[in-house]
Amino acid sequence: MKISNVTLELFAWDDIPATSYGSHTGRFVGRSDLGLVRIQTDEGIEGHAFLGSAMNPASVDAPGLIRHLKPLLLGQDPLDRERLNQALWRRVRSATVRSIGALDVALWDLAGKAFGQPIHRLLGTFRDRLPAYASSAVLDSPQAYAQEALQFRDTGWAAYKIHPPARWREDIAVCEAVRRAVGDDYTIMLDSTWSYDFPAALRVGKAVEELGFYWYEDPLHDQDIYNYVKLKQQLSIPIMATEYPQTGLESYQPWITERATDYLRGDVAVKGGITTLMKTAHLAEAFRMNYEIHHGGNSLNNVANLHVAMAIRNTEFFEVLLPSGAQKYGLDPDIEPDANGLVYAPTGPGLGAEIDFELIRRKSLGVLA
Repeated sequence: MKISNVTLELFAWDDIPATSYGSHTGRFVGRSDLGLVRIQTDEGIEGHAFLGSAMNPASVDAPGLIRHLKPLLLGQDPLDRERLNQALWRRVRSATVRSIGALDVALWDLAGKAFGQPIHRLLGTFRDRLPAYASSAVLDSPQAYAQEALQFRDTGWAAYKIHPPARWREDIAVCEAVRRAVGDDYTIMLDSTWSYDFPAALRVGKAVEELGFYWYEDPLHDQDIYNYVKLKQQLSIPIMATEYPQTGLESYQPWITERATDYLRGDVAVKGGITTLMKTAHLAEAFRMNYEIHHGGNSLNNVANLHVAMAIRNTEFFEVLLPSGAQKYGLDPDIEPDANGLVYAPTGPGLGAEIDFELIRRKSLGVLA
């Protein structure tokens, strides 16, 4: 079997609600575009992936994928995923990590279809379900966070995570309001989105530690290993870093050797695909660390993340980023937690997702080939 073509069809994503997750995203609203990646073979088997998100249009990454990465795949055996993954990473200075991730996901989807198995089966299934947690956008008031957390607690979701205003005094007030609302026994986390200097990070960390938060995520600049080491030495609450920068496996080394974080973090878009996630999860496992998978930015990336979560033992939750209108698009149906707050392993071959090809046809902006 040989790869005969790689195409990327851009399609419009309209009516995105006004949303922010912090200063790193700003406030985005209205329109973006996604890309349907299609890897075709001479045996008629195809692999698919989505490129892009509500805040990072696929049209930004698409030219590099076609110009610099596509030629590496043409004529190759798509089942040589590790060899092809290494070749794609050698072009990371010309194309983006998001593009590498999309092609890696599509290759795994193709392999699953070739063998008639879900991707998590090829990886080695560990479980068939996982509890979901709701992950907030930045909201208008402490009361708004408290009400949203109560809603998800009362509908059976496992946990609620706060993306706060990113001003440390207000952030503590938000955390206090949420804890009062949900009670002492409900699991809540804080993701401060790289917003603080060291003194502010320590103040907030001590506050959420006292409030019994489950983890404290990304309080400092994403590469401030020096101050993460200091922070970790002064707090007992687990600290989670490494979601960014957008890079591959090697970037995790200093975080482990310097003991700068308790958990590792990543997703298929910002770390370069399923291949990198599996390697990193096993690296974390060797040090008895969790690898908590970040949301993927689009619906099909989240399905890919779900396959990885089902194939590793050192992750506890599946992240569902809010609101749905800024995260879910192009699948029918999408991933939805059940009445018990659980998400389940896909059962179809490859990604096992139902891509809404009719929506893509209606919203098509053109095909890059």
